[in-house]
Amino acid sequence: MLQGIAKDYTAKTGVEVKVVTAASGTYSQTLLSEMDKSAPPTLFIIGNSAGVKDWKDYALDLNGTAIANELNTDAYNLYDETGKLVSIGYCYECYGIITNPDLIEKAGHTMDEIKNFEGLKAVAEDIHARAGELGFDAFSSSDMDDSSSWRFTGHMANLEYYYEQEGKAWTECPPTISGKYMDNFKNLYDLCINNSLTDPKELATGGHDAENEFKTGQAAFFVNGSWEYEAVKADVPNATMIPYYCGVAGEEKAGLNCGTENCWAINSKASAEDQQATMDFMVWCVTDPDASRKLVDTFGVMPYKSAAESTNGFLAAADKYTADGCYVMNWATNFQPNVDSYRATLVSALNQYNADQSDANWEIVRTAFVDGWANEYNTVNQ
Repeated sequence: MLQGIAKDYTAKTGVEVKVVTAASGTYSQTLLSEMDKSAPPTLFIIGNSAGVKDWKDYALDLNGTAIANELNTDAYNLYDETGKLVSIGYCYECYGIITNPDLIEKAGHTMDEIKNFEGLKAVAEDIHARAGELGFDAFSSSDMDDSSSWRFTGHMANLEYYYEQEGKAWTECPPTISGKYMDNFKNLYDLCINNSLTDPKELATGGHDAENEFKTGQAAFFVNGSWEYEAVKADVPNATMIPYYCGVAGEEKAGLNCGTENCWAINSKASAEDQQATMDFMVWCVTDPDASRKLVDTFGVMPYKSAAESTNGFLAAADKYTADGCYVMNWATNFQPNVDSYRATLVSALNQYNADQSDANWEIVRTAFVDGWANEYNTVNQ
């Protein structure tokens, strides 16, 4: 899609735009390679605090620039310790629990019953208890293979980190976490795996298609994000998204988890002429009706004043929660230290717990979650 946007811009302006795409999971290596070339990229991605630390010296300060002036929120921008605007969010996403209201109603319930964990638990457990009679279950599968585990070790884990911030959003990775809200994570995780189409003992190897289970009406709830909207809307046109209700006091005012790792940075080492050309391209992307329409239809929503409106129903749900005065759960999970190793340890611990849900095995999960954070932080900050 970005290749097409680049061609459109060249056709309109005569300015050539080259887009280099990295294979999945190789962005850091690709960027390092490209930056070593004689003509390095002028526009690149710095998507999290680790990226800021690694690349801030290569990033132009975007404070007060033309692209910054087009923003309608500062919520998705990344700064360094001096206040330099290192990278600027070009889209944001949300995640939570995708829900089929029609199945909720078929089970004799309403969405109004689901305003906190107590309500979610009551509905989910009733559906699961009557799955044979109803013809569908509560939750789709919660596989722990690489294609699925991130939904829990990355996304659902965010509820613990978010609440542990105690209203003061982290600006850098803390060296330790307390695990104060681990019981709340357990509340929701247990509900998902024990009221599902798939026995928890079968989750380790994966092989279950949670998206298809939801699309085909086999499950009322599907833990995932706004990027799933296009995939499910034809089969479940009324699909919406609800927050990670987990038993925290006051969670009736919780909203969805909103954030991004999609943030543009301009190469500070590029010539002033190339920097200006890059800035012009960025502004065009978020102000041109056709360009922004294509980008929004792909990415979901762009936080810019003149960008096209999103047609993504899950992002519309996020906006409604915010408009109703609910708090946004920021992506504190982006601070996970040595992320791949940290999550791999969590997967191992959760698989042991899934096979035998004993208190002792949950302590292994807690250790991986809390002590694992400190261990991985020390590994990358020696």
